[in-house]
Amino acid sequence: MRDLVQRWLLKRHPRSARWRIEQRNLYIVPTGAGWLFAATLALMLLAAINLQLALGYLLCFVLAGAAFASMLQTHRTLRGLQLQLREPAPGFAGQPLALQVELLNPGPARHGIALVWQAERSRPAWADVPAAAQCVVELHWTPPARGRHALPLLRVQTSYPFGLFRAWTLWQPAAQPLAWPAPEAAAPALPRTGPPLSAGTGRAVREEDGDFAGVRAYRRGDTPHELLWKKSAHHGELVTRERQAGAPPPLSLRWQDAGGGDAEARLSRLAAWVLAAARADVPCALELPGVRIPPGTGPLHRQRLLQALALWDEAGAAATD
Repeated sequence: MRDLVQRWLLKRHPRSARWRIEQRNLYIVPTGAGWLFAATLALMLLAAINLQLALGYLLCFVLAGAAFASMLQTHRTLRGLQLQLREPAPGFAGQPLALQVELLNPGPARHGIALVWQAERSRPAWADVPAAAQCVVELHWTPPARGRHALPLLRVQTSYPFGLFRAWTLWQPAAQPLAWPAPEAAAPALPRTGPPLSAGTGRAVREEDGDFAGVRAYRRGDTPHELLWKKSAHHGELVTRERQAGAPPPLSLRWQDAGGGDAEARLSRLAAWVLAAARADVPCALELPGVRIPPGTGPLHRQRLLQALALWDEAGAAATD
């Protein structure tokens, strides 16, 4: 029975980029406090009938009228409201994503509106929307794995003003946020590229790759062609050219260098390496089965690499080999 009701709700609430709350998709039911209030009114009415108390009748009818007025106000708080999800920013799998929902109010002010995911035990986010204005509510949702994900049902509800009735609607946002692979917690150091440097020539090779920056005192290991003989004769001691360190060589983050675990473990390690290279401002390339991204730096290149890791398909890569 519950599955039938769920399918019926999903059919009545298709995925959409914007959701307008109207009469056909807005529901209202009494709350627990509302049922208790109704039972209390029934007892008061029975007592007034038995004791023939005119003031008892008046009090029951006034309270019942206030309850019906609150029901109309509760229903009116949501009716006509429009919801729109801003473009979600990508994040890492297993970490909460911040999703911003815009509430557009074409009518009078609305209070006590709660937004909460239907299938998850999460705290609701509350909002008050001014008259003829809009507000932004931030929700958090945790993607279970990498890739693009369809968002769960979002429940928008209110029990304003007295809490006797609860009006609610369901919305399926059409956006599909992207989740990058969760980076490995204790990933090994970045793989080295190029031939290894010996201890005696490492400093000289690095300095020769740089730009001229001045002179300095001779240090053991400096090459002879870097010595400034005229200045050395003038100062009475050996001096050599000082060079700035050159740009670091580009890294190649390759699939075969990411260990021998399963595909998800390798992607997690590659994601950690991409973040480490971005922090060190080292240009890096990415090589996956069926995917090749040239070296680059900067935030856009970092997002490009992480997106390639998030959307990489093992079955599709095997089919292309």
